[in-house]
Amino acid sequence: MNNKSFGNFMIIWMGEWISSIGSGLTAFTLGVYVFQMTQTASSVALLTLCAFLPSIVLSPFGGVLADRFDRRLMMIAGDLLSAFGLVYVLIIMLLGEPHLWQICLGVTFSSIFVSLLEPAYKATITDLLTEEQFAKASGLVQLAASSKYLLSPILAGILLSFMDIKTILLIDISTFLVTVLAVMAVRRTLQTEHRVPTNQSFVKDLKEGWDALIYTKGVLQLTIILSVVTFYVGFLQTLYTPMLLPFTDTKTLGTVLSVSAIGMLLGSLIIGVFSIDRKYIKVLALGLGFAGLFFSLVGLTTNVAFITTAGFLFFATLPFVNTSADVMIRNHIPNDTQGRAWGIIGILSQLGYVAAYAFAGILADQVFNPLLREGGLLASSVGKVIGTGEGRGIGLLFIISGLLIIIMAFVIPRMKSIRNLERG
Repeated sequence: MNNKSFGNFMIIWMGEWISSIGSGLTAFTLGVYVFQMTQTASSVALLTLCAFLPSIVLSPFGGVLADRFDRRLMMIAGDLLSAFGLVYVLIIMLLGEPHLWQICLGVTFSSIFVSLLEPAYKATITDLLTEEQFAKASGLVQLAASSKYLLSPILAGILLSFMDIKTILLIDISTFLVTVLAVMAVRRTLQTEHRVPTNQSFVKDLKEGWDALIYTKGVLQLTIILSVVTFYVGFLQTLYTPMLLPFTDTKTLGTVLSVSAIGMLLGSLIIGVFSIDRKYIKVLALGLGFAGLFFSLVGLTTNVAFITTAGFLFFATLPFVNTSADVMIRNHIPNDTQGRAWGIIGILSQLGYVAAYAFAGILADQVFNPLLREGGLLASSVGKVIGTGEGRGIGLLFIISGLLIIIMAFVIPRMKSIRNLERG
């Protein structure tokens, strides 16, 4: 039976887009709530780590399940079960003032079941589309994912002016139902084969996914390089809010984050409409180079308009980086191991985020911010250029991270095994 259908992909994509907006609402409001409750970047980083780490660590097991069972059924299970974590957070807020550990517990529970969703979603794209449609689909997937940065912050900033966080959590929980309905609609029209014997051990399944990953040397190297890049990008995701809140309010913060993320919308739309034709290495290197430049500029000043512009340009480069890497990797992995391979790729490529989330708060609160407070070690030197006070140390961290990403952009095109991925 021919399962290739861009229309069915669009149904699933629409559901994930709505879910992404809901998740972004919760991420923004919980981040603001925790920062205002604790006044430390470390608490925000801990919350982010709890939301991210379980889904990454468990993604290889989710990948095995995605290759054993109906991938769309795995997406439904992941969506429904992850919603229970948010229900728990909502309940403890209704009962009184929650502690940080209680919020982190609910977020962690939700993240555990996201590990069922992500590998199945990635593999389903290969199920539904032809090779020629991969780049366009990748652009659209990033467009949906960018909604949590584009629409959600400004929407959350507006909603927080007349409703509380509990109502926003309820909105997010309801978006899971929309996603489930979208996946069920597609599941009724398509048949999915069980690709591996269900009596085969998890260890053997994981090994087959690993073998598919390392079969082409460049795939593993590109995955590791992306992990290094995501380490630096993780600083931006975690510390953007603590950097801005000392000199803005929550409504301005939401506007800055949303306008910045319009760049990701623009980049994703360009790829979704025009695609990328073969020159993946060049696009990847240029995208990383400009991403590093604009990342550094985000940390250069406290001028809100300048930060917003630099953020816009930074996010505009990310879809080109992600799509180039996605297509080169996807084209070199057999479809019957896509779920397991993407699960392993997920944990390897996202380890950079995990490390960043673990260390970002400590580096900000204990190292970089003290350097640029009044009387700090760098206040009379670097501080004269980028300013002093709360949050300016985070700006310095952004500048350094951006420069290191630029170095990565120069390294990648010189790696023969990665160049071979483009040649097929």
